[in-house]
Amino acid sequence: MKRKGFCKEPLGFLVVALVLSLALPMGGCGSQKQSAPPPAVPEVAVLAVRPEQVELTTELPGRTTAYRVAEIRPQVNGIILKRMFHEGADVTSGEVLYQIDPAPYQSALANARAALSRAEANLPASRSRAERYRDLIVDKAVSQQDYDDASAVLKQAEADVESWKAAVETARINLAYTRITAPISGRIGRSAVTEGALVTAHQPLALATIQQLDPIYMDVPQSTAELLRLKSRLKAGHLDRSGANQKKVRLLLEDGTTYPQEGTLEFQDVTVDPTTGSVILRAVFPNPQGVLLPGMFERAVVKEGVNRRAILIPQQAVSRDPKGNPTVLIVDAEGKVQPRMIEIDRAIGDKWLVTSGLASGDRVIVEGQQRTRPGASVKVVPFEAAKPR
Repeated sequence: MKRKGFCKEPLGFLVVALVLSLALPMGGCGSQKQSAPPPAVPEVAVLAVRPEQVELTTELPGRTTAYRVAEIRPQVNGIILKRMFHEGADVTSGEVLYQIDPAPYQSALANARAALSRAEANLPASRSRAERYRDLIVDKAVSQQDYDDASAVLKQAEADVESWKAAVETARINLAYTRITAPISGRIGRSAVTEGALVTAHQPLALATIQQLDPIYMDVPQSTAELLRLKSRLKAGHLDRSGANQKKVRLLLEDGTTYPQEGTLEFQDVTVDPTTGSVILRAVFPNPQGVLLPGMFERAVVKEGVNRRAILIPQQAVSRDPKGNPTVLIVDAEGKVQPRMIEIDRAIGDKWLVTSGLASGDRVIVEGQQRTRPGASVKVVPFEAAKPR
C-alpha cells in the first residue's frame, strides 16, 4: 500500500511542470507584442498644382451641306431633244445641259424681225409728213388738225418700231432658253427627264440639281445654355479668343479619323430653334478631293478660347462624396491629409479641368488615397505620370 502512494506523487509533479512549460512561452509573446514598434507612416504620391495654358475646345455633331445649290428648271415650254451631260459628273458654269426643240422659237424670232422691218419701213414716210406739215402750218397752208394727225401717226410708227424691237429681243431670249445651261459649277445629280419629255416653263419638278462641293459647309447646333456659359467666361476674362487661329475648326469623320484639312468658322446664326433650343454654327471646309458629301453626319471640334491659368489634375485623384460632389485629398504644410471640395468643368484627355477649390502650390494626392484618411500624417513622393506608348 505504501508503494502505490509513492507512485502517484511524482505523476502530480510532472503535470504541474508541463503546465508551467506551456505558460512561459505565452507570457513571452505577450511581452513582445507590447514592445512592437509603431506602424510606418503611409506613403502617397502627390502632384503640385501649377496653372498652365490650355486651349479649350468643344465637340459638336452636325451635318454637311453644299456650298451652293442650283435646281435646273426650264424657262420655256418644249420637247427635250437631248441631254448633254453624264449623271454624277462635274459641270462648269455655262455648260449646256439640255436642248429643247428650238424650231418654234426660231420661227417666232423670224416673225418678230419681219414685223420690226415693216414698222421701220413705215417710219420714214410718217416722219417726213409730220415735218412737212410743221413747216406748212406756219404759212396756214394746212390746218392744225392735219398737223396733229400727222404727228400722231409719226409717234405711233415710232412706238411700233420700239414694240417690235422688244418682241425681237423676247424671241431671241426664248430661243436662247432652249439651251438649258448650268448656272454654277459643281457636281450634277441624276436627271429627272429623258429625251422626248415635254417640259414647261418654271415647272415645280427640277430637271436636275447641281451642288458645289468645294468648299462645303458644316452646320452644327450649339445649345443656348452653352452659348451663355461661353459668353460669361469670356466676359469674366477666363477665356481669350483674340488669337488668329481661334476660328479654325477641325472635323472628325464618321469612321473616327480626322479630316486632313481645317475649316473656318463663318458665322453664328442669330435665331434660336424653338424645338431644340440651339443656334447653328456654320463652318466652311475645303473639299478638293470630294471626300465630304452633303448630308454626312460628322463631328466638328470648335475652339472656345484659351485659358491661360488652367488647373489640370489627373482624373484618378478625384473622388465623389455621397452627394456626387467631386473631392480631392491634399497634403498640407504639416504633412497631414486634408479633404478639399472642388468644381470641375470638363475632361481634357485623362485630366479634369478644375474651376475652383484648388490654388497654385496645393499638393493633391494622386496615388495612395486608400492607405490614408483625413487628418493622418503621410510621407509624400512626387507623382510620375505614365508615359504614353
